[in-house]
Amino acid sequence: MRSKLFVPGSRPELFDKALSSPADGLSFDLEDAVAESKKSEAREILSAWMDAESVRASKKMIIVRVNGMDTPHFEQDIAQCVRAGLDMINLPKPESPEAVRQAVAAIEQAERKNGVNMDGKKPIRILLNIETAKALRTAFDLASAHPRVAGLQLGLADLFEPISVSRKEIFAVQYAMMQMKLAAAEAGVEAYDAAFADIKNTEGFQEEAGFAARLGFTGKSCIHPSQVAMANEAFRPSDAAIAHALRILEAAKDADAQGIGAYVVDGKMIDPPFYKSAVKLVEHAKRLGLI
Repeated sequence: MRSKLFVPGSRPELFDKALSSPADGLSFDLEDAVAESKKSEAREILSAWMDAESVRASKKMIIVRVNGMDTPHFEQDIAQCVRAGLDMINLPKPESPEAVRQAVAAIEQAERKNGVNMDGKKPIRILLNIETAKALRTAFDLASAHPRVAGLQLGLADLFEPISVSRKEIFAVQYAMMQMKLAAAEAGVEAYDAAFADIKNTEGFQEEAGFAARLGFTGKSCIHPSQVAMANEAFRPSDAAIAHALRILEAAKDADAQGIGAYVVDGKMIDPPFYKSAVKLVEHAKRLGLI
């Protein structure tokens, strides 16, 4: 999921447009994007839309960001939005492994009630928002709290505001990204980059997305359709990188036959870590239809 397009749950006129966009995933927000008085209405409209055949037939990752577990809306969000067209629940501000497991229990209950994942083959997974200092410090514990956790996603605005750190401070942004990436890697889950609010600052978006890609992040949140193409490009392996990886895999066959552990491809020494990276890159390129 290179790009995850933010869609306000209060704007149903945007739902079908988002579905036809080039974004890999869509994140429908029932939390911050919906006024308190409109929470119930937005939830009902979104859950009904997810039942459409066009949604079920789509290959996009469908995600719903529910309201926090400390709100009166969480249980209803889960009960109504856990449907056959849903892939992930985006859980805001988890603060403990116990909270993650409670969220899983709510999802499992809704699956049983709504007849979702009855064969156990496609459980609805959880994307955890890392939005507080405590969550960042304990990110590994949160990520490893349950097998349903698919990944961690930075929420830099919420993370930085209480501790008076500017979102424009590059060092702080990159430090938080590295901390979360290490936790995600240790837990064996994906890491997703934060949203970039300055829509007109394409250079800033590209710089941040490029850094995230080099850190091994899976993709980046997009708050405007204009950011989707940039995210897709940033997290797409280049043609040159794909060609190099393919040459590594081909050279590895000869090396294995000769009992050689390290060899040279395109003037670069290749040993097991580089070979593993090449395998992952080729698999990723195949998933994107580039090979």
